[in-house]
Amino acid sequence: MKMHFCIPVSQQRPDALGGRYVLYSVYLDGFLFCKVRYSQLHRWNEQLKRVFGNCLPPFPPKYYLAMTTSMADERRDQLEQYLQNVTMDPNMLRSDVFIDFLKLVQLDTFSMATKKASLDILLPDGRSIKIEILTSDTAERVLEVVSHNIGLCQELLEYFSLFLIQFCKEGRLSVVKKLADFELPCVSLRSSEVENCKVGLRKWYLDPSLDARLMDCRTAVDLIYMQAIQDIEKEWAKPTEVQRQKLEDLQKEDNQTKFLELAREVQHYGYMRLEPCTCDHPEPGCQALLSVGNNEISCCITLPDNQTQDVIFQMDRVKCWQVTFLGTLLDTDGPQQTLNQNLELRFQYFEDSHWRWFVIYTKQAFLLSSCLKKMISEKMVKQAAENPEMQIEVPEQGKSKKYHIQQNQKDHSSFLPRKSKIKIAEVDCGFGTIKEDL
Repeated sequence: MKMHFCIPVSQQRPDALGGRYVLYSVYLDGFLFCKVRYSQLHRWNEQLKRVFGNCLPPFPPKYYLAMTTSMADERRDQLEQYLQNVTMDPNMLRSDVFIDFLKLVQLDTFSMATKKASLDILLPDGRSIKIEILTSDTAERVLEVVSHNIGLCQELLEYFSLFLIQFCKEGRLSVVKKLADFELPCVSLRSSEVENCKVGLRKWYLDPSLDARLMDCRTAVDLIYMQAIQDIEKEWAKPTEVQRQKLEDLQKEDNQTKFLELAREVQHYGYMRLEPCTCDHPEPGCQALLSVGNNEISCCITLPDNQTQDVIFQMDRVKCWQVTFLGTLLDTDGPQQTLNQNLELRFQYFEDSHWRWFVIYTKQAFLLSSCLKKMISEKMVKQAAENPEMQIEVPEQGKSKKYHIQQNQKDHSSFLPRKSKIKIAEVDCGFGTIKEDL
């Protein structure tokens, strides 16, 4: 499935010879990932072609003459589509030529040199461990180091991931984003500009039944046990009073296996809990608390009369969804580090014999979208395992739909709003006619 790459803005910069070049600001999951020139991406594409041949998506052509504003906007759109599509191939994602380039541009963008560093990793129970890494180590590499230090079986790494986690008021935790395998955690901590933020280890699956695959590894059981306790303490999972008492008794006995068996019966166990947000159901402006997991979006909605209403949206009835940025992208100092202040996620849902759109306004829209994609992929794997002879259709690239990032259970495309909803500061993006650097 496509990653949430977008290039919502580009800027003109002077070069050493008195000319000008275009610098593209690339965002991943709503955060500034890197800034690159067309020539850098072009050389990278040529390197990828030598390894993967014609498997690559189309790359925007080189222009030898000056570009008009419309041509510049079109190139930006094409580069955005290229980044989204090139990340759909898992073999490409794991290749050295892919990872080495993205490591380099991350380090260059944020002026960080490769050197030894100590990194605190937050464990699910709130404790931290310190590991020694390089600033150029990817999240995948850091996860391997963490697993080695705590004794987590290597074959179970796919069930865990690293996240940026923020410590909020009154001891609350907020999951800011999941780190992609090729992201550099040291860079992401600096670039996110999120206060009181740490890199944390959490399980990364939303089907509670997958716990069963981890039960033969003591460290894995410890981790999901710790996370279950924390989720209940933070009220992310909601046991009944009877369940709570039984869980407390099992915790006193340190009976992890029985504790987890009972925990899987608890409402919202293993779900991703989002920060309070706003939705348009049953009427615009309603406050909501979202929990995502087990093939559903569970919403606790506060109505205008302060009554609450629980609404569950089943993923089987979701046709597609899209993330849209609604705010102003630039100020006079250049592109901001994050898009997450003015985001909406809207999804098309089948209800009462027809399709309708539901809208959620949340700064965690990209995290929510990642969770929806995760639930779809888990369901597909489960269907394939249950029906070995059944052909499961893998999501393919869909047709582009401008002005939003869209995900569909069969078609996936990713776009952010352009001129209609984003103001571009003239000092940064006054294109006129531009001659590209190549």
